[in-house]
Amino acid sequence: MLHLMESLPAGSRILDLGAGGGSFPGAKPGLCLVRLDLQAPAAGCSGSYVRADAARMPFAPASFDLIISNHSLEHFCHLEETVREIGRVMKPGGALYVAVPDATTLTDRIYRWMGRGGGHLNPFRTPDEVVGLIERLTGLPHRATRELYSSLSFLNAHNFVGRPQKKAILFACGNERFLAVFTWILRWWDQRFGTRLSRYGWSFYFGGWGEPESPEPWVNVCVRCGSGHPEALLRKVGGIQKAVGVFQTYRCPTCGGFNLLF
Repeated sequence: MLHLMESLPAGSRILDLGAGGGSFPGAKPGLCLVRLDLQAPAAGCSGSYVRADAARMPFAPASFDLIISNHSLEHFCHLEETVREIGRVMKPGGALYVAVPDATTLTDRIYRWMGRGGGHLNPFRTPDEVVGLIERLTGLPHRATRELYSSLSFLNAHNFVGRPQKKAILFACGNERFLAVFTWILRWWDQRFGTRLSRYGWSFYFGGWGEPESPEPWVNVCVRCGSGHPEALLRKVGGIQKAVGVFQTYRCPTCGGFNLLF
């Protein structure tokens, strides 16, 4: 997602669709960032904000160079109408980034159990299902897919709003170091036995300009903010710290969260 924004020339327009309080921090200077959601944002949200239904966007055709739907398609009441709107407001040759959860994974099931459904109205079970839907309704060609690993960041006590649920006691009440160990164990189990316990979903790139990054998955995902980083970057920025027993630890370059390197 950030790679695509960095590739845009000055004056380009970006739409953050179903943004909530903003599905990414911001854009580089010279780009026009518009965030759209049904709810008003919290104070301090970067970019221009529009309150509107994604199925009936108040924008002229061919308005945006890049559209980002970062974990939002699963929440839309009118999915097909929204995807058609994406195709309508996209400029010819524009690009689309989509990330969605896999409804068959352990992480998504925990999320829906903890959040009484978590607002997930549209369950996606295969990447082909997502690709087929978007290509059919927008005409944008599919360029790349990356599998996403989970960090269970929604269980992290740093991210709780208000009093935590009683269910959180099963996850050490959101203790960050517990989650770091737990996610490391899930990845090790997957590697050892060929399971998918530590997977979360997929990200997709559609469109006509630039080259997508390598689709190789990033297994190191922060248990606090959910940012994924390749191991080479973590070593380059000096985020990897000394070993603790059999583990190597690192601090997330984005938020400073405690993690175990896999």
